[in-house]
Amino acid sequence: MQKKMVKVGLIGLGNMGRNHLRVLSMLKGFELIFVADTDAEVATRAGAEHGVPGVVDPSSLLGDVDAVVICTPTVTHADYIRMAAAAQVKNIFVEKPLAATLEDADSIASLAREKALNIQVGFIERFNPAVQALNVVLGKTQRLISLDFTRTNKVSSRITDVDVVTDLMIHDIDLALFINGPAKSVAAHGFARDGMIDFASALITHDNGQFSRIQASRVTDKKIRQIEATCVDMFVDCDLLRKEILINRQSETREGGELPYAISAIQESVAVVPQEALLSELQAFMSSCRHPSSIEVPGVSAGVEAMNICVQIQEAVRK
Repeated sequence: MQKKMVKVGLIGLGNMGRNHLRVLSMLKGFELIFVADTDAEVATRAGAEHGVPGVVDPSSLLGDVDAVVICTPTVTHADYIRMAAAAQVKNIFVEKPLAATLEDADSIASLAREKALNIQVGFIERFNPAVQALNVVLGKTQRLISLDFTRTNKVSSRITDVDVVTDLMIHDIDLALFINGPAKSVAAHGFARDGMIDFASALITHDNGQFSRIQASRVTDKKIRQIEATCVDMFVDCDLLRKEILINRQSETREGGELPYAISAIQESVAVVPQEALLSELQAFMSSCRHPSSIEVPGVSAGVEAMNICVQIQEAVRK
């Protein structure tokens, strides 16, 4: 029996929006109904290329879709979610962060409960095949002690409405909460210029006694996406860009007997199956549109929790 197509509209055609458009147009389960952007020329051109209306204001077309994907600037996320909900669109994908402020994020969470909305937040790193492989590795450790996240990038001229915390660090905040669980306390320091935080370093102590140390910077041009896991029985180095995982085991020594030996280090490489994270992310969204309660995706609660930690880090840095 053929599954019903999910009719979807895309709002926002910047860099990330165009990536979503590419994947949405090739996924067989989605039927693209419209594209929208505040730049009329961009919207018209993209619509013509994909044989759908390209508009500036999508409000009149929202009644024709089952789902909407929002890839607009952060400050507009809450307004577009409210617009979609007012048009009875139940399935909403919104790029991270959920909203520009914690107050707006809390408001959207209340709206989602009231309207029974199925909202997925674009925490794409959860779908990175290296992160998924890392989760499997960490599931086999005797005990995880601490996670260290490093994420750096040069300042983007297209991102002017959010600082490094809500632009870059939020990905690793979500992963820290996803892997280590709820936060007990947050400490942070950083560097700001012209009122915008460009470097931040945070220590999260989790309820389970584990730690997450997160550093994010857009001060230099070097691009790093790294996770290091310190466990009682191994050290794991995960490169999210190269999709590489190395496991370093504790050295082993055996004395006595006929063949005493000493091993100074044991290193293992984990094979990571190639897969585009955005494709996996949108496949999960499509599945959640069809079966909202049976598919685990980062939803409103994850968006609010991550935003709550962001605010605590920003306040600590500004002090």
